[in-house]
Amino acid sequence: MEHTSLLERFLRGAALTLVVIFFMFPIVWIFMMSFQTNETILRIPPQLVFEPTLANYTALITGKLTTAAGTLDIAFMRNLWNSVFLSVTSVAVALLLGVPAAYAFARHKFRGSEDIAFTLLSFRFAPALLVLLPLTLYFQKLGLANTYIGLIWVYQLICLPLILWIVRGYFEDIPADIEYAYRIAGHSWFATFRKIALPLAGPGIAAAGLLAFIFAWNNFVFALVLASADKQPVTVGALAFITSSGIQYGQISAAIVLSITPTLALALYAQRYLVEGLSLGAVKG
Repeated sequence: MEHTSLLERFLRGAALTLVVIFFMFPIVWIFMMSFQTNETILRIPPQLVFEPTLANYTALITGKLTTAAGTLDIAFMRNLWNSVFLSVTSVAVALLLGVPAAYAFARHKFRGSEDIAFTLLSFRFAPALLVLLPLTLYFQKLGLANTYIGLIWVYQLICLPLILWIVRGYFEDIPADIEYAYRIAGHSWFATFRKIALPLAGPGIAAAGLLAFIFAWNNFVFALVLASADKQPVTVGALAFITSSGIQYGQISAAIVLSITPTLALALYAQRYLVEGLSLGAVKG
């Protein structure tokens, strides 16, 4: 039995190692490419031993991209700031609107509530290309085209349904008797929502906010069509590295490393809340 147990642990460890290598290899390879020149990257066979360079990161930070066709001005750091601003603001607005709405759908059943909730969720089903043309026309008439407010508004199609449906499930898992007991003590429904429901559903709200932030950060189509270069996020700004003299693989790799750093740092910081939130209500007594 002991020999079998050791063998099982060895096989489990080997399988886990292979899975980690499989999923981490692209990230490690991109990280290595960010310290190489185009000539080194395009060598066949690829070289694991090379002389690292910071030229790619220097080009991104200074905004000067040197190519065979000359020096180009790029606005990657502004694109990075746009991503941070748009994602944080969009998630904040979605939490402000979605959390009370999720509580209302979870606690107050009214006629048509399920239909309204499903309609909001259906925004996640529809592909972005389906709504881009009418959105573009409406935004031009309303003066919202190429504005941060317009982008934050359209980002609600990404964040709000996600937060609404995820947080609604957490509120439904909270025993209603706890809130009833607090209400009997003479407290208002808003005080019950603020002091009882929100703290109990806090991990779930944090998990939903983090997932919404990642989806907003990775959005490409809306910002590509509805905004100009000075308001576009990094997902669109990376197109600047496809130049007439070729694709700048080193700068693209450095841009990927810098663009995933905020989401990675946020995920690591909120890892405890994410795991607790995603497992909340998984086991019911």
